Amino acid sequence: MIIDCHGHFTTVPKHFREWRSAQVAAADDVANAPLVADAHVSDDQIREGIEGGQLRLQQERGSDLTLFSPIAGLMSHHLGNERTSLEWASVSNDLVYRVTEMYPDNFVPVAMLPQSPGAPPKNSIPELRRVVEELGFVGVNVNPDPTGGYWTGKPFTDKEWYPLFEAMCDLDVPGMVHVAASCNPNFHGTGAHYLNADTSVFMQILQSDLFKDFPTLRLVIPHGGGAVPYHWGRYRGMSLEMMDRPLEGLLDNIYFDTCVYHHPGVELLTKVVPTSNVLFGSEMIGAVRGTDPNTGHYFDDTKRYVDACEALSDDDRFAIYEGNARKVYPRLDARLKAKGL
Repeated sequence: MIIDCHGHFTTVPKHFREWRSAQVAAADDVANAPLVADAHVSDDQIREGIEGGQLRLQQERGSDLTLFSPIAGLMSHHLGNERTSLEWASVSNDLVYRVTEMYPDNFVPVAMLPQSPGAPPKNSIPELRRVVEELGFVGVNVNPDPTGGYWTGKPFTDKEWYPLFEAMCDLDVPGMVHVAASCNPNFHGTGAHYLNADTSVFMQILQSDLFKDFPTLRLVIPHGGGAVPYHWGRYRGMSLEMMDRPLEGLLDNIYFDTCVYHHPGVELLTKVVPTSNVLFGSEMIGAVRGTDPNTGHYFDDTKRYVDACEALSDDDRFAIYEGNARKVYPRLDARLKAKGL
């Protein structure tokens, strides 16, 4: 089985995005805010978005199952207020849940959180518990910068995050460290802000004792880990100098996906980072949707790059494509075992 750990419902109908815009516009005018019922997406609209998009490409590119979450860019925690963020998270998570109920053999639900600038991360716990305990979600996306590129909050390792991490450990769900859209003109969303966040959070963890406090916390750093694999020696050296510990000790808790859109990058990732810490991911129909003129293939067809890594053994490929995802997402593993898989 080939499990894609990184997918978003990017093909939602236009009116769902328009509802979000109207909701944000009326954030401080509750009387004129759009009704939640108006955000409803019909089953036919779900089929149109899924079957013409993610499902078709999943089948064409040879993967079997996608961990599916709301659109990362549209999480937009910097927009509106804490009330609208909670409403938006609930609406978005419920929509993803419906997709996974309609296509249970192809998609498994992962949540977004109702984060908001200045709001304590612990305020997101009720929604986390709702989707995991009531709807069977297997993971969650956690935004380390709800300000949308301005990073005015505390580091991801600050103790204000601890109640959320405690809940994640209690529920045994991993977090994908995933920012949303950028409102900072210095940082393009997918080209800079995403990769900045991946790299910055890894460094914050390196400087901390986070995993001493939470030895069972599991985090997936997407987009190939940002700059981390490319500068592995730098981080190994800083870990020894600053924290007097080998960097490899963090790998009991940190994992990276293969959302790197060329073969040399994926090959570097799988040579530098132990394959026991690499999960297959594509984020297809996301950051880069076009084709590479040099190959004629889509940039986000990441399975092709993994397949082309000749140094990988059969055991390595199994780990990347299936084994690691089942280890990192135990609720996913339980779902699959219940189906005899």
